[in-house]
Amino acid sequence: MAEGNGRRSPGGPKTPNRLTRRNFLKAAGTGLAGASLLGIAGCGGGAGTSGASAGDGMWKQFSGMTLAFISENTAPTSAIAANLQPFKDLTGIDVSISQLELTAVQQKVALDFGSRTGQYPIVYADPYNIMVPLRDGLVDLSKFMNDDSLPSVPKGQDDFISTHLDAAGRFEDKLLALPFDCPTLIWCYRKDLFEKYHDRMRKDLGFDPTPSTSVTWEQYYQIAKWFNENADEVPYGTGHQAKQFTSLTDDFANVLWAYGGDFFENGDKVGRLGATDPGPSTLDAPEAIEAATFYKKLVDIAHPGSTSWDWNDLGEAFGAEQVAMAPEWHEFAGAWWVPGGLIGKVGFSLLPTGPARSANHYGGTGIGVNKYASQDEQKAAWLFVVWATSPETQLMGLKSSDGGGTPTRKSVYALQEVKKNMTPPTSIPNALTSSVSLEAWEPQNIGLRPKTPTWNQCDAIIYTELSKMLAGGKSPEEAMRSAKRGVDETTKGGERAV
Repeated sequence: MAEGNGRRSPGGPKTPNRLTRRNFLKAAGTGLAGASLLGIAGCGGGAGTSGASAGDGMWKQFSGMTLAFISENTAPTSAIAANLQPFKDLTGIDVSISQLELTAVQQKVALDFGSRTGQYPIVYADPYNIMVPLRDGLVDLSKFMNDDSLPSVPKGQDDFISTHLDAAGRFEDKLLALPFDCPTLIWCYRKDLFEKYHDRMRKDLGFDPTPSTSVTWEQYYQIAKWFNENADEVPYGTGHQAKQFTSLTDDFANVLWAYGGDFFENGDKVGRLGATDPGPSTLDAPEAIEAATFYKKLVDIAHPGSTSWDWNDLGEAFGAEQVAMAPEWHEFAGAWWVPGGLIGKVGFSLLPTGPARSANHYGGTGIGVNKYASQDEQKAAWLFVVWATSPETQLMGLKSSDGGGTPTRKSVYALQEVKKNMTPPTSIPNALTSSVSLEAWEPQNIGLRPKTPTWNQCDAIIYTELSKMLAGGKSPEEAMRSAKRGVDETTKGGERAV
């Protein structure tokens, strides 16, 4: 997901630090030097050959080489960039990391692939901007997994959270990346205010307002309205990333899926494994129109800055105590849990339930290998991919004070050190959302955007129509029908539907 050019609305909150969704304020915690993978990288089923031995020779065979890694400016990449010495000690390889806005990464990777120069052997392969539209430039990672001269994936592919491995790594029948980060939209709320007003809200609203999947989206609306009218600590009950930008599609998608709608038929398959031909859009279905009708009603009573906010602005607004709750990327937790911030005041839950389910939008990305790099560079890049996505390095990122994110590995969440920091008090703020996120990543709760080559164009059509709807220029039904037509023209779905 592109960080975008998110700007604060003139009347919006002002805070001394500029947050980004995944490159947030330094969280409290201790950096981890990183453990050697020697002796474990050949273990575990599901990846590589079972007899492979990850001895010193495997890791040192490309010693003296320098590799370039191009990445979006994300928190996990910042953590790795600040802690590359363990990889250098392990392999003898130097890695130069370029961190840019995602649109710039996409442009540079497209140029590299187009010219076949192999300038960046290691690629941050965002599924929607890079992995799918530029898939011909990425190596199918089975090439390295089946090579006895190379270390295999520590603990095997099965240690990756399955929905991450599919959504961030696969396109149709190929594995093009290993999961690297996993931002997910969940319900973030002012726990202190919900506790303070719980009894009053329950009496006034007639239901238990405690955030959980027992709360419906309609009840979320009622809670937000109650805060608007009754609480002095925050001016508004809810805030949204409803700027005319991809953040608007992201925010709306949670409601769309919860109401039983989707962007295309077979949305689960198109989201997990991708499709060159996703078929006609279903944005004109009754469920989609009902979702759009509700979403407009919700944003109408949200903080008025919402329609000019992306995820960065929303994160700032929440941190500046402008709203009592919001659907926000879970990796913002570490940014709020800082001295002078909201330590002890924030809670997390799965998003509310619609007529169909609770749906929590996943925005994770993997890293892959450039097909146009030399054969030795490709193999050396594989060493980096294995190291960067290993449990040890993922734990380092979780604990890092230089950024960090949340792991894509099951084994990291099973560590006692991580488990005890999932609830306050904590020395690892990035772990606070872990129990909720793990539930959000279950197949029945995860929300997956379509992985199709033209998704970026479709996304622009959808958020443009949604923005017109929020501004009152189109009714929800008109906006959804128009979005469906535009998407079908883009994917050629309109011709197939005739």
